[in-house]
Amino acid sequence: MFASRTFVTLACFVASALGATYQQTDSHQGSGFLQSFTHQAIADPTHGRVNYVDQATALAQNLTYYSGDHFIIRADDTTVLSASGPGRNSVRLQSNKQYTTHVTVWSLRHMPQGCATWPALWEVGADWPNQGEIDVLEGVNDQSPNQSTLHTSSGCTMPASRSQTGTSTGNNCDTAATNNAGCGVKAPTTNSYGPAFNSAGGGWYAMERTSSFIKVWFWSRNDGSVPADVKNGATSINTDNWGTPYAYFPSQSCDLNSHFGAHNIIINLTLCGDWAGAVYSSDGCPGDCVSYVNNNPSAFTNAYFDIQWLKIYG
Repeated sequence: MFASRTFVTLACFVASALGATYQQTDSHQGSGFLQSFTHQAIADPTHGRVNYVDQATALAQNLTYYSGDHFIIRADDTTVLSASGPGRNSVRLQSNKQYTTHVTVWSLRHMPQGCATWPALWEVGADWPNQGEIDVLEGVNDQSPNQSTLHTSSGCTMPASRSQTGTSTGNNCDTAATNNAGCGVKAPTTNSYGPAFNSAGGGWYAMERTSSFIKVWFWSRNDGSVPADVKNGATSINTDNWGTPYAYFPSQSCDLNSHFGAHNIIINLTLCGDWAGAVYSSDGCPGDCVSYVNNNPSAFTNAYFDIQWLKIYG
């Protein structure tokens, strides 16, 4: 009896110790992104002043390219647009695989910057909003810090007080009730987004999704506290060692299993549109957003992602 009880106790301890340990299932770097992601030549669902192009066009126009461990996606920065024609050529990538319980770790050197820009790294289900959306990195018009947000159907809220270092912008994740604002959390550091992010050499974003919670972390490139398994893209990670996330979305008043389905990972850059366009002037940008995009191609020279790698764990 005693031996049996000891074994059960030990088994519970081991299970607990391994609870936040994940093994790498996918590793994307350089040209590998072209095999694991698809260019989506679709109308922008957020009504941006962009024209999302297919892979052949993106490669031919150098809107997608790679060199070693640099994977670049960017907007066109040479063409003056006709006001009556299509938007500025840009890129939207979607992962070929879908994920439920998993961890993503991004090593980013550079993200798009400039007035009118609206870059995002995010995940979404096929049936939106019923299968949910998780925005890991997102912002507009160079306005720091980064904001991570959940968008769901009705019946998903977050507690006002929870264990995170960021600042909540709202606790109702229901898109219909919040005019699609969802429940966002702003990161605590300005170098989490935009020019300050780029000046620091970028950094690492990580997101953990389970049936009990969703967490998001950020470490700037020279942050001495970045965990070794994050920094090195290790084949095995333990998220329990990563400290308090800046964004924590627990399941206590949101059944994550019913509000989040299988997700594809999205990397995209739009311009103007429902968010960046709506706050363009109040963010201190010149003129009107669409005219600025049409007439100032050189303003988008720094509107690019430079992704060192993406590691996914399950």
